Amino acid sequence: MWYSQTTADSFMAFISNKKARFDYEILDTFEAGAVLFGYEVKAIRDGRGKLEGAHVVVRGGEAFLVGASVSYYQKANTPESYDPERSRKLLLSKKELAELEKKTNEAGLTITPIKWYNNGGKIKLEIALARGKKKADKRETLKKRDTKRDLDRILKNQN
Repeated sequence: MWYSQTTADSFMAFISNKKARFDYEILDTFEAGAVLFGYEVKAIRDGRGKLEGAHVVVRGGEAFLVGASVSYYQKANTPESYDPERSRKLLLSKKELAELEKKTNEAGLTITPIKWYNNGGKIKLEIALARGKKKADKRETLKKRDTKRDLDRILKNQN
């Protein structure tokens, strides 16, 4: 099947890590390519994957996505030796890699994946340099969300 790219889905998210923005304070984001097999690309486009609990490790001047799961697209066409939880190499510039490695080592920050998305027909991974939130910060986020929801509900009823 021929995949035609339209402008509407040029930045469509296929798989997102919904808990990332709740669990972490996002400081900076990066766009990374990934070394994937063809059946993994099809699976990601179909939304068959999970980013919850995954993180990025920078070692030896290379970045790897660890803990992310990309299940098979079609079981019959996937090799028996396929590991859905395997580490995937991320493609970043040397400058970005050096910055990420420096900040994670010195400041105690972590790199977390945010979403798999489509950019110009290519699968990209948005990763973020993040700091873990404390329990009180998470409670504050929940309070803000609830008050915003209540205000929106009141304004909707007034109109």
